[in-house]
Amino acid sequence: MTVTPLGIPRRLLEFTIDGEPVRAPEGSTVLDACRAAGKDVPTLCEGDTLRPKNACRVCVVEVEGSRTLVPACSRKAEPGMEVRTDTERARHSRKIVLELLASSVDLSTTPRVAEWLKEYEAKPDRFGPDAARLNEEPRVDNDLYVRDYDKCILCYKCVDACGDQWQNSFAISVAGRGFDARIAVEHDAPLTDSACVYCGNCIEVCPTGALSFKSEFDMRAAGTWDESKQTETTTVCAYCGVGCNLTLHVQDNEIVKVTSPHDNPVTHGNLCIKGRFGYQHVQNRD
Repeated sequence: MTVTPLGIPRRLLEFTIDGEPVRAPEGSTVLDACRAAGKDVPTLCEGDTLRPKNACRVCVVEVEGSRTLVPACSRKAEPGMEVRTDTERARHSRKIVLELLASSVDLSTTPRVAEWLKEYEAKPDRFGPDAARLNEEPRVDNDLYVRDYDKCILCYKCVDACGDQWQNSFAISVAGRGFDARIAVEHDAPLTDSACVYCGNCIEVCPTGALSFKSEFDMRAAGTWDESKQTETTTVCAYCGVGCNLTLHVQDNEIVKVTSPHDNPVTHGNLCIKGRFGYQHVQNRD
C-alpha cells in the first residue's frame, strides 16, 4: 500500500482578483492564486522550487489599500484583499521593466519574453544604442555547462540554488555593486578552479539561458537546437538508490540534456553531477 502524506490541512482564504471572487489555501501567494484563477501574470525571477526573491518586478499587481504596486510572487494572499492584475498602472510598470531588461540583456532564449514584449507594446530600442550592456563573450571553461552573462538578469536564483536553499556549495555569489554587479565564483575564476560540484542545479533554475548545458549551447551555435523536435521521457536514475527522477530530453534519437520534475518529492528538480550529466553511457559515443 502506498502512503501519501497530505500535510496539515489549510483553510481557504476568500478574496477577489479583478473583481472575481476566488479562494486560495492559506499561505498561497497572490501569484499562486492568479494562476489558479487562469490569470496570466508574467514573471521571470519566480521559481517553484525557491523562495521568492522579488528581483525582476515583472509580476507586479495592484492591491487595494497598498500605496505601491506589489510583487505577486511574494505577497501572501489575505482574506478580503482586492487584487487587480490588468490595470493601466500595472501594465505600464511591466512594460518599463521589460524595456529596461531587453535593452540591457540578451533575452533571445528567455521563454515567452517575445510574447510579453508584443503584448505590452514594449520598445526596448527607445533607449538607444548606448544602453548599458555587458557585451561579454560566453564563458566556456568546462565540458558540462556554459556561462553567458550577457543573458543574466541578476535574479539570484542560481545563487540561492547553489547556497543554503539547495546545494550548500556556495560556489556562486554576487560580485560588484550597482552597474558592476554580476554573478561570479570566488575571485571571478574559471569554473574549474571554484567550489562548483557541477550538479547543474543552477542551470535548472536559470530563467534566461545565461546558464545552459554545453550540449544545448553547441547545438544552438550550430543552428540544430529544435525543441519542437524533442521528446521528454521521465525515468529513474540508476546511479544510486536514492530514486531521483530524470527527464531525458531527446532530439534525433540522442539525449541533449537532462532535467528533473520539480514536483518530485525526492529531487524537487535537483540532481547531482551523475544524474544531470552522466548519460553518455546509454548512447553510442566513443
